[in-house]
This record gives sequence, structure tokens and C-alpha cells, in this order.
Amino acid sequence: MISSEQSRLLLSQIRQWAAELGFQQLAVSDIDLTAYRPHLEAWLARNFHGEMDYMERHKDLRLAPDQLHPNTIRVLSVRMDYSFDKEQTLTPMRDGRMAYISRYARGRDYHKLLRKRLQQLAEKISGEVGEFGYRAFVDSAPVLERALAEKGGLGWIGKNTMLLNRQAGSFFFLGELFTDLPLPIDEPVSAHCGSCTACLDLCPTRAFVGPYQLDARRCISYLTIELKGAIPEELRPLMGNRVFGCDDCQIVCPWNKFSRLSEESDFRPRHGLDSSELSELFRWTEAEFLERTTGSAIRRTGYEGWLRNLAVGLGNAPTSQNIIDALQSRAQHPSALVREHVEWALRQHGVTA
Repeated sequence: MISSEQSRLLLSQIRQWAAELGFQQLAVSDIDLTAYRPHLEAWLARNFHGEMDYMERHKDLRLAPDQLHPNTIRVLSVRMDYSFDKEQTLTPMRDGRMAYISRYARGRDYHKLLRKRLQQLAEKISGEVGEFGYRAFVDSAPVLERALAEKGGLGWIGKNTMLLNRQAGSFFFLGELFTDLPLPIDEPVSAHCGSCTACLDLCPTRAFVGPYQLDARRCISYLTIELKGAIPEELRPLMGNRVFGCDDCQIVCPWNKFSRLSEESDFRPRHGLDSSELSELFRWTEAEFLERTTGSAIRRTGYEGWLRNLAVGLGNAPTSQNIIDALQSRAQHPSALVREHVEWALRQHGVTA
């Protein structure tokens, strides 16, 4: 057992190692998530999780880190900036010809990079204290990452349900290292959303039913990534050109004027995913999709989902022969899901498939 003074000195060293590994901040929390149970259970009871059955299935594990990884008594939460956009503007969503892809998904998939860095952090700790119990998580297991990060003081959960940081906004990834080391606990920070409702007011699909209350079934990120079937027809016109994720509620958040550009080259946009026309991406063959999304979070939606999402974007685009030609090129696609969305899109332009 290490003494309290040794723990304090070790934590100071861990913070230094975390910074050297590219993390912008590290915080330590205990594992008591009792205060978060009522909110999670109420959210699930209202079916706001939609088809994300895993949220209900692993609810108890989310609330008990020591059951997910035995002997855990502390969680080290880290954050890493990912945005390469200098401007916080909604202008890209207003050009209906262009595809909007959420900033986090334009470069390489963050899971492997963060997990590798967390493993390296654990190895540095092991080199200092010897063998210890730990497990690294990066959005890959039933972890209430925002709750743990909030407890540790990395920020506060805002009205848009994102973790907000006064010095860095919200364009950052989170990762966790569950451990049995008795490290000092960091203090939470106070919330600073105040009376602001910019995120709630702007949501294109009205997914927020109130402050801190997100109905995922209406969220564009859910619709374009988690939902595997048809996108509800009444929501399609509201999605505009957002074809993978949505950043609106982050971009309009006043705290994101303090967001910082990423220092990780892996997160830099690839294959023009920050500046491509909808019709150009829609013409990708499956082979091109697989090649250009290698190591990308976009793979999660699959080629069929990719075409489905792009068809909706094309249906919302300004009418032009280029748009119509692109849609008609997929009118006989073997996937019934794709064909149905293409037919809808063509009808928006007054064309019968």
C-alpha cells in the first residue's frame, strides 16, 4: 500500500506522463455514480435510447465500474482535442451541395489511438509502482464516461449533454483508465451553462426535449450512425446535408470559442471528408468506400448506411441535374433500404424514380 504522500507525488508524475502522451488533461474520480442513476433510468424509461439496446442491457455495469473491472477504486479520465476547424460557424451546413461530416469522424478512428496512449500511460505507471490492476476504455464498453469525467473535474455535463470545459469547449475525445491505485481524487467544477439555451434552440430535429434531456431517436448522430433501418420520413428534411453525425449543438455553444485545434495528425481530415460534394461521395463504389474509410469511424454505418444518409442529403440539396443524375444512378440499387431513400430524394426534386 502506498502512502498518501506517495500517491500525491505519483499523481503529479502521471499528469506529466499524460501530457507527454498527447492528452490535454487528466483527472481522477472515485467510482460512486449513485447520483447519476435517476437520470439514466428516467432516460431509458422514456425509450430515448431508441435501438441502442446495449444502453439498457448494461445499465448496471455503467453505474458500477468495479463490476465492469473488479477491484477498481479510481478512474483516470483523460481528454484529447480533435478538431481542425478554426471557425465555429454553421456556414458548412448551409451549402446544400456539400456533405457535412462530424468533425470527430473526418480523420482516423480515435479508439485505437487513445487506447494505445492509455496503455502506454499504464506501462509508465507500472514502471514506477510495479504491477497494478488497470483496464483502459475508449468508448468501447459500458462506461458512463461523461459522468466520470465530470466527477473528476474535466468539465460539466451541459444542457446539450456534452461535457463542457471552460478552457477547451467540447471538441475533445474522452478515455478512461480504471485502476486499483488509491490516488487522490480531483474536485468537480461548477456548471456554467447559465440561462443559455443556444444548443436547445438550434437543434435541427428538435432532439432536445429540455435541458440535459436528449431524445436520441431524433438526434442526427443517432439517425445517421446508430439507426440501421429507414430514417423516419418526417425527420429527413430536417437533416439538411448532415450525413454522418452532427455538430450543431457544439458549434453554437459559447464555450467552444475556447476550443483548441488538435495536435494529432491522425485526426486531420482525409479524402476530402471536410470539403466534398454530396454527389461525389454518393458515387463512391463499395470498394472505394471501404478503401477510403479504412481506420475511420465512418465504417460503423456501413456502405448501405452511407448511401442511405447521402441520399437524404441529396434529397435536401438544391435541385440540379447533377443531383438528379447522382440519385438516378442508384435508383436500382440492390438494397431496398437505399432504393427507398433514393426514391424519396428524387420526389423532393419532383422526379419519379
